[in-house]
Amino acid sequence: MNRIQSVRMALAVTGLALFGIVTTASAADLAILRNGFTIRHEHRLVDGENTRLFLRGDDSSFVDVPTAEIQGYEKDLSPPRPIDVKQPVMGSISSISAADLGHVVNSASATYHLDPDLVNSVIHAESGFNSRAVSPKGAQGLMQLMPSTAGKLGVTNPFDPQENVGGGTRYLRELLERYNFDLVKALAAYNAGPQRVEQYRGVPPYRETRAYVARIVRDYNRKKLTQEKQQAAARKKTALGGAKTQIAAASGR
Repeated sequence: MNRIQSVRMALAVTGLALFGIVTTASAADLAILRNGFTIRHEHRLVDGENTRLFLRGDDSSFVDVPTAEIQGYEKDLSPPRPIDVKQPVMGSISSISAADLGHVVNSASATYHLDPDLVNSVIHAESGFNSRAVSPKGAQGLMQLMPSTAGKLGVTNPFDPQENVGGGTRYLRELLERYNFDLVKALAAYNAGPQRVEQYRGVPPYRETRAYVARIVRDYNRKKLTQEKQQAAARKKTALGGAKTQIAAASGR
C-alpha cells in the first residue's frame, strides 16, 4: 500500500457498513481532533477504530475519522457564518471545457502521483472551476495560486489551466510530503500557508481554513462514495450476466 492509498483509507468513504455503536447529537457538535482541527457535525456513528461524522441532518455528507484522533466533543454554540467565496474577474468565464480540464487534471495528477479526485476537490473549493478566478487577496486561476507561489513553481501564466493545475498539483504534493501525507495539514497549509500550520502545530484556528479543509474532505468523500456505488452496481450486473449465461447454457443441453 502506498502513501496516497493510506491517506485515502484514512479519509475516504469505505462503504455503508452498519456500525455497532450509535451516538446521536441533539444539536450540532464539534469533534475536537488531536491536530487542532474541529469538525462541526449533526450526529455521529462510532465503531471502534473509526467514527463517521455526519455533516448534514439527511446523512448525505459525512467524514470518516480514526476514533483515536478525536480527543472529545463539545456543543457548537456559535451561529453559522457565511463562507467567503472567491470572486471571478468581472465579465470573465472559464475558458476550458470540462473534457479538456479533465485531461489536464489527470495528466498533472499522474505526474505528481495524486488522486485526480482530490485535485478536482481542491479546484472546486478554490475557484469553482473558473480558470479566470481572482481572490480578494490576489490568488489566481483554477487552483488559486498567489503570485509569489506561482513564481516559485515556475508558473508564468496562472490563468493558463495547464500551467495552473500543474503548479497547484505539484505544490499540493510537496505539502503532503512535508507533512508526512497528513492530508488535513497539507490542505490547511495550502489555504493558510505552511508557516501558520507550523506556528499552531496543526490546523490554524481560522474559521475560513477549517471550513475550507472540511469542504474539500466532504467533496472528496462524496466522489469516493459515488465511485463505490458505481463499482458495486457494475459487479452486480456482471454477476447477474454470468448467472444468466450459465442458466441459458444449462437449459440448452
